[in-house]
Amino acid sequence: MIELRNLTKSFRTPNGRKVLFQNVNSIFPEGKNIGILGRNGAGKTTLLRIMGGIDYPDSGRVITDQRISWPMGLSGGFQGSMTGRENAEFICGIHGIWGRSRANVLGKVQDFAEIGNYFDAPVKSYSSGMRSRLAFGLSISVDFDWYLVDEVMSVGDAHFKHKCQSVIEEKRKAANFIIVAHSMSTLQKNCDVGIYLDNAGLKIYDTVQEAIDLYQKSIPRKPKPASELAPA
Repeated sequence: MIELRNLTKSFRTPNGRKVLFQNVNSIFPEGKNIGILGRNGAGKTTLLRIMGGIDYPDSGRVITDQRISWPMGLSGGFQGSMTGRENAEFICGIHGIWGRSRANVLGKVQDFAEIGNYFDAPVKSYSSGMRSRLAFGLSISVDFDWYLVDEVMSVGDAHFKHKCQSVIEEKRKAANFIIVAHSMSTLQKNCDVGIYLDNAGLKIYDTVQEAIDLYQKSIPRKPKPASELAPA
């Protein structure tokens, strides 16, 4: 179970405080893969960060009796002067993974990331693609009940995207996913129900397609070029 209870989150901006969530109460359906949609700035990534323990609400809380991952592909949390291996070891320590289990996780991370000797080089020397590979590999190498995915499949080459999709399909056999993506096909392929975020708050829909339809209606249509307009 994942429950949002009286969740409020806001940020300071040059134009004043922006409120993303105001006393949100919601219970996510169990045993379902969930797609989250909303226009830019609606709070999709912030919601994942709060559920994953990376960020904190102003008030309220996330209540759960299950293990929730940090957002898959989140590379901003790495310590740049530490190597990829050292960062992975640090994360293992936080989650109480030691000994043979830690060695197993490190091996999975190294195999998935495919960054060769860079695994033992400082993360600050990585390209953005290498950081994404390391972050995703670390996420899927630790077992969780819920995995949070934030646009990770929108980066990297076709080979990396295929690997991400294959891993998600395998993990879905024993766990569930909460996915933020601008690719409607990704959401349709991987999600059962949908969440739509807007100024009115958070609403859960029985199917992801309902949330997709609402999201697409919210996107302003670009005016046609003058060359395509019918003559008067």
